Amino acid sequence: MVDRRTDPGDARFAALFEAHQRHVLAYAARRTRQLSDAEDAAAEAWLIAWRKRDVIPTDPLPWLYGVARRVLANQRRGTLRRFRLALRLTQPEPEVERFGDAEGPAMQALARLRTADQELLRLVAWEGLSQAEIGVVFGISVNAVAVRLHRARQRFEAEYAGVAGLGVKGPAAWRTSGSVKGDFTENVQEERR
Repeated sequence: MVDRRTDPGDARFAALFEAHQRHVLAYAARRTRQLSDAEDAAAEAWLIAWRKRDVIPTDPLPWLYGVARRVLANQRRGTLRRFRLALRLTQPEPEVERFGDAEGPAMQALARLRTADQELLRLVAWEGLSQAEIGVVFGISVNAVAVRLHRARQRFEAEYAGVAGLGVKGPAAWRTSGSVKGDFTENVQEERR
């Protein structure tokens, strides 16, 4: 039988907790509306980390963010299920505010993106993770992260332009500085000259 007081795995986990507990809590707090929800999510993430302490990678923070991400997703699903049940039990339907709505145009544009795109952009901007670390969080390759990040940035740019009223009509190559006259093929041949 192993004496838990002298188990080196316990000391390693204690050091891991001391080093990263604030990061995990901050990650959860930036994605929830109430601090108590963030604390619950962080506590559950650490419980999962404790159970899987033998498989925690050498660079644990991205892995911990991945665990917290899944815990928060489960938390949101549970909240949504409870809300839907309450809705069915009451006749008047309350106004529902989407998760992540904010005042500024950047936050409004971010809220219009798919959940995966939002999370990807938040991991880059808010958590400061590299593409390799994001790959660990999502469980995908670095190349897949690069592609998804590129597409998410494009979608964000388009949404931001719409929210901020910038009137961007498409990529620069598609825009024209003047009016297009005549047949399309004539214009293309003129541009090639």
